[in-house]
Amino acid sequence: MPFSNSSDLSPSFLLASIPGLEAAQGWVAIPLCSAYVLALLGNCAVLLVVRAEPSLHAPMYLFLCMLAAIDLALATATVPRILCFYWFGSREISFGACLLQMFLIHALSAVESAVLLAMAVDRYVAICHPLRHAAILTSGATAKVGLLAMARGVLFFLPLPLLLLPLPFCGSRLLSHSFCLHQDVMNLACANTTPSVVYGLTAILLVMGLDAVLICLSYLLILKAVLRLAAWRERLKVFSTCIAHICVVLAFYVPLIGLSVVHRFGKNLAPLVHIIMGNIYILVPAVLNPIIYGVRTKQIQRRILSLIHVTDRTPR
Repeated sequence: MPFSNSSDLSPSFLLASIPGLEAAQGWVAIPLCSAYVLALLGNCAVLLVVRAEPSLHAPMYLFLCMLAAIDLALATATVPRILCFYWFGSREISFGACLLQMFLIHALSAVESAVLLAMAVDRYVAICHPLRHAAILTSGATAKVGLLAMARGVLFFLPLPLLLLPLPFCGSRLLSHSFCLHQDVMNLACANTTPSVVYGLTAILLVMGLDAVLICLSYLLILKAVLRLAAWRERLKVFSTCIAHICVVLAFYVPLIGLSVVHRFGKNLAPLVHIIMGNIYILVPAVLNPIIYGVRTKQIQRRILSLIHVTDRTPR
């Protein structure tokens, strides 16, 4: 049924089901729930370990804590609602809840992008200007970066739901994903969406696009500094400190770019592709980030192993 948010007191959208697997969605939700639990455990472990380990109270690991908190918030804003749909058939999502979820996804993604840029700058200063690292990246400066990243994400992406709020929606109410994204909701409007299209694209380019360019520039400068070192062993040792961050950047930007390409150019693709890309975008960074840093950081490994050892020896 056609509806307009100005005439209908409770407009709503329908979340996308998995094509051909509607009857088995309860079983499909089990690996999704497992990935969510893994993301919760991994990111909470990172937060607890960094807090408990004084040697990790450095800018790089404080930024990692910010990353873990963002991943927790992003996954929690989407996955529980998806599981309610898959397990309990709660497919309908209200207009207000959809706009809120959409805002949280885009704003938190922008904050995560800014934190990844800050981590790249931290690596650049640590490698290219090691004597000035402690003076430049103080605890106060790290906290200010986190606050600025959050403010930028809110300010840039708050207009997205506000631009959609007055639009009428008619015809199909079916979304392409099991959660709400700006491009997806915007395509269901039966009015001129040019302002939303222009602003959404501009915000993405000025935030994620600019961050990606600056991250690449940081690594070009790092690579230039590393290549000045005489010994190959020394070059590998220095550059190895960046491996974890590079993997985390790829885990964030590759799904983001893939999802953007699917939305812009994949209108003829099977609906299953949209659903898979959406779930990858939401869950892959949240699951992989603590694993990557857990493997690459010996202090985190030792602390987690010591906690497991103590738990195993606890009398039952």
